[in-house]
Amino acid sequence: MDRLVYVAMSGAKETLRALTANNHNLANVSTTGFRADLSAFQTNQVTGAGLPSRAYAMDSSVGWDASAGALQHTGRSLDVAIKGSGWLAVQSADGSEAYTRAGDLHVDENGSLVTANGLQVLSDSGVVTVAPYNSITIGADGTLSIVPAGQTASTSAIVGRIKLVNPPAQNVVRGQDGLFRQDNGESAPSDASVSLVPGALEGSNVDVAQVMTNMIELSRRYDLQVKAMRTAEDTASSGTKLLQTSS
Repeated sequence: MDRLVYVAMSGAKETLRALTANNHNLANVSTTGFRADLSAFQTNQVTGAGLPSRAYAMDSSVGWDASAGALQHTGRSLDVAIKGSGWLAVQSADGSEAYTRAGDLHVDENGSLVTANGLQVLSDSGVVTVAPYNSITIGADGTLSIVPAGQTASTSAIVGRIKLVNPPAQNVVRGQDGLFRQDNGESAPSDASVSLVPGALEGSNVDVAQVMTNMIELSRRYDLQVKAMRTAEDTASSGTKLLQTSS
C-alpha cells in the first residue's frame, strides 16, 4: 500500500508542477514578446529494495518556444518588433546584460530609453539616453534619431543605436526575472543582421487552444492520482479490518 501511495503522490506532485508551468503560459497570452515555457514528463525508476518494477513520471522544463509571435502594428514611434530571430539588449535589475523581445519602449523622466518594465535599453557603449526632443524615430537597424526640442525637422540627429544580438537559441536560457541570457554568462556580440519593424509589437507566442487543452488534461490526470491515493487508503483500511476480525 505504501508503494502505491508513494507513486500516486509523486504523480500528483509532478502534475501540479506541470499545471503551474502551463498556467504561467496562459497568464502571459497577452504579454508582449513572451516566449512560452516548454515542459515534458520523463519516466523515472523508483529505486529501493525489491525488483525495479515501479516507475513514476517527473515533470521537467525542456526550454522555451523559439517561434515568433504575431506582429501587431501600432504606429507608435517607440514601438519596435524584431523581424525574425534576435533580441533587444537591456540592463537587468542586477546590472547585467540581458535580452528581451518586448519592444514597447519609452523615454523616462531621466532621458533613458527603457522598456515597459523600466529596464534601460543598451547600446554597444552603455545605456541609451535621449536629449529633449520634438519627435523621435527608431530605424530598422536600431538607430535612434530625434529632432531636438525647439528645432525643425531639418536638424534631425542620431543619438544612439540599440544593441541587437542573435546568439544561437540553444545557448540562451530564461532567468527567474523572465529575461534571457547566454548560458555561459557572457554578453552576446552585436549582430548587424538583426532588424526591427518600427511601429509594431510582437505578441506572445503562446498557443491558447493548446494551453487550455493541456490544463484540462493535467487536471484530469491530477484527479486520477488523488483517486489512486484514496484507493490505497481504502485498501489499507479493509486490510486492517480483516486482521482485526481474524484476531
